[in-house]
Amino acid sequence: MTKKLHSQWLNVAVFGANDGIVTTFAVVAGVTGAKLSTEVVLILGFANIAADALSMSLGNYLGEKSEARARKKTSQGLHWQVVSGSVVMFVSFVLAGLIPLLPYLLNYFGCPCAQDQQFWRSILTTSIGLFGIGSARTLLTKGSWWRNGLEMLLIGGVAAVVAFTTGALIKGWL
Repeated sequence: MTKKLHSQWLNVAVFGANDGIVTTFAVVAGVTGAKLSTEVVLILGFANIAADALSMSLGNYLGEKSEARARKKTSQGLHWQVVSGSVVMFVSFVLAGLIPLLPYLLNYFGCPCAQDQQFWRSILTTSIGLFGIGSARTLLTKGSWWRNGLEMLLIGGVAAVVAFTTGALIKGWL
């Protein structure tokens, strides 16, 4: 594979993983802020993963296909690259999106703890996941692994605070 292809897949994988973990944790935070049940966390979390992973991967496919058409490139090799990039997007989104749900899944399948403990455990697993994904970017890029990790952790943290606050505010209004 060429260096450019590695770079494209890294971009797609990081984008998919970041969106997967951030949007799923946003669902977890919003549901927790609204004080809804573990079942609601899992239902909305998995619905988010399924719909958003498909949307992101198909959006990536259409975007890459449009760019190829604009550049008048239509080779079979390019089609394979576009499809492969979309698969990378889907897989990275799903795998990262499962991270915030792990404490809830463990609780649901026999490792009981209070819902607020599940949320704190989800914060911990999500934080580790965000930092790890951010740090892993340095495997193919230059830069500080800890700075890249903190950057992604900060972005995800801001989204989580917004989601939790929104859930709590809407619950209060309803």
